[in-house]
Amino acid sequence: MKMLVLAGGFGTRLRDVVNDVPKPLAPVGTTPFLHYQVEHWIAQGVRSFVFLLHHQADLIDRFIDARRDGLLAGCTVQSITEPQPLDTGGAVAYAVRYLGLEGEFLVTNADTWLGSGVRELESAGADAMIVVRQADVSRYGQVEVDDAGFVCAFREKGESRGAGWINAGLCALQAEHFTAWDGQRLSLEKDVFPKLLAARRLRAVPLESDFIDIGVPEDYRRYCRWQERDREGKLCS
Repeated sequence: MKMLVLAGGFGTRLRDVVNDVPKPLAPVGTTPFLHYQVEHWIAQGVRSFVFLLHHQADLIDRFIDARRDGLLAGCTVQSITEPQPLDTGGAVAYAVRYLGLEGEFLVTNADTWLGSGVRELESAGADAMIVVRQADVSRYGQVEVDDAGFVCAFREKGESRGAGWINAGLCALQAEHFTAWDGQRLSLEKDVFPKLLAARRLRAVPLESDFIDIGVPEDYRRYCRWQERDREGKLCS
């Protein structure tokens, strides 16, 4: 299944420690974070990538070109640069229109590390999202799941505290949800997912997995320490 990688954000929360490259290229030792991401996705069976870019797109394009004959050998790789920031859903919609995409595809955040999930989503099919359990959902927002496994509610950041399920930043969606796009900013979290929820079409795929969002300095440093220890221990603990 084709994977669309959201890599166009401005990374404002991380600028105090990483200000010369876009967030997906944040250095982990001497290696860009995105290198580890791509390596990990390939290990899970992904062979077709579309990188959705905007902020400092040229640097990520250079990263991709430098690895076409190495890490990305044998993969189909494309990149698309938005003419202006379109938000997460707009980036996907722009790619669907630009490439004429049909059927199902994966969508993932370039800056969120998830220990697994690709094969689980491919088995589940669209429309579905990976959810992981966190000890405190207040930073992420909470995903509520009904007894049949469908997402039944989203709670905004700060609305809920304590343990619960969160959106892990990896989902399988269908192109049909984006074909009527009007060209304006569109959010997956605030626009696309709530419509699927209302139609009872969005399934949750619970996963026990390492999870980390490197968007804040504390967790970026935690990921760096984890890599330095050869990935010993659990990131989600």
